[in-house]
Amino acid sequence: MRYFGAIFLTLFVTGVATANTAQPNSEQTVVLISIDGFRHDYIELHGAPNIAKIAQQGIRAEGLIPVYPSKTFPNHLSIVTGQYPSNHGIVDNNFYDTERKQHYKMGDGVQDSTWLTTLPIWNLAEFQGVKAATFFWPESEARINGRTASYYYKYSTPTPNRQRIDQIVQWLKLPKAARPRLVTGYFSVVDTMGHRFGPEAPQVGKAVQHVDQLIGELWQRLQTEVDEPVNLILVSDHGMSQIKAEAMIDYSAFNIDEQLFEVVNGATRLMIYAHESTTTEQINVLKQRLQAAKNGQYWLETEAQLAQLGVTETARKPAIILGTKAPAIFTSRPPEKRKDGGTHGYHSNRDMDGIFIAAGPAIKAKAPLQRFSNIHIYPFMAQLLGLELLSPIDGDAKVLAPLLKQD
Repeated sequence: MRYFGAIFLTLFVTGVATANTAQPNSEQTVVLISIDGFRHDYIELHGAPNIAKIAQQGIRAEGLIPVYPSKTFPNHLSIVTGQYPSNHGIVDNNFYDTERKQHYKMGDGVQDSTWLTTLPIWNLAEFQGVKAATFFWPESEARINGRTASYYYKYSTPTPNRQRIDQIVQWLKLPKAARPRLVTGYFSVVDTMGHRFGPEAPQVGKAVQHVDQLIGELWQRLQTEVDEPVNLILVSDHGMSQIKAEAMIDYSAFNIDEQLFEVVNGATRLMIYAHESTTTEQINVLKQRLQAAKNGQYWLETEAQLAQLGVTETARKPAIILGTKAPAIFTSRPPEKRKDGGTHGYHSNRDMDGIFIAAGPAIKAKAPLQRFSNIHIYPFMAQLLGLELLSPIDGDAKVLAPLLKQD
């Protein structure tokens, strides 16, 4: 665990968010837990009674809509920044930047935080005198805007899940001057089993029940061991769809000229970046060839569709994006090495929906809540913590503001 004292930093911002944050009724604490790959229906499908009970005491959305693409790193950053990936910088788990002429892979922000162009919720809190702690969250180790949360752990997959619960409770029992009022936690096991076996497999059920037991324990300990009022928010970055080996698309058969293009396979989408010397005519020729060969297996994303999904012109936007739907993915593996399983990253649909559950002293119980985009969680947390928004965001505080109790 690392600890960093206060760092004085001047923030230069180009605008302000359109929605003002509301002051909470009293000083509140927020614990934000992400269960990676926990689909919106897993509570019933696999049996998660503790999470269901927490939802009954608070609120549960019909689903949490991921940003495009519905991948782990873009969505975790959107949840804690209120921005679309084009704005926070992490546009996929792996991508290429045509200006930097560099590839990004998951976690590269730890060594080079310039990959991120954003203000995560733990920095927003720290800049306003509210201590924050992160027990894992994608890119939470990165020194964004010159600092990290006051407390954080370097990501390590083997770290026991129970240790995460114990540490969260220990942080919340610190003396007031040292205690964080924002804590994040992260569990990956449900996503791992979903990829390996598919969303309806019994192995996924066991993972769901394991995390459910831990969340139940955390909720109980927040009530009995922590003196301060704590609001628990449970989210997931995306859901999961079944994939089939027989439906996989061999993109090596496209014979894309590597002298002209950089290709990054995102499984559910193929990203084709033009090199600096590649002409518009050469891009159009490739588009026409791919269009003619698609045979119902994939499609070429249009500019209009990408704009609707929040994709804007940056050096990380591919010249051509091929999209597909479950049970297909793009692959270069030979047929004998392809396996059925599960994945995510597709356009928004019910299989891609995650969960949003919130309960605590500042949350209205049993309020009806339709599915909504995860970009609205950031201003909601800022309201709970009494923080002012310091930079432009895509989320809107008005979406979840009705969930807060008023004086």
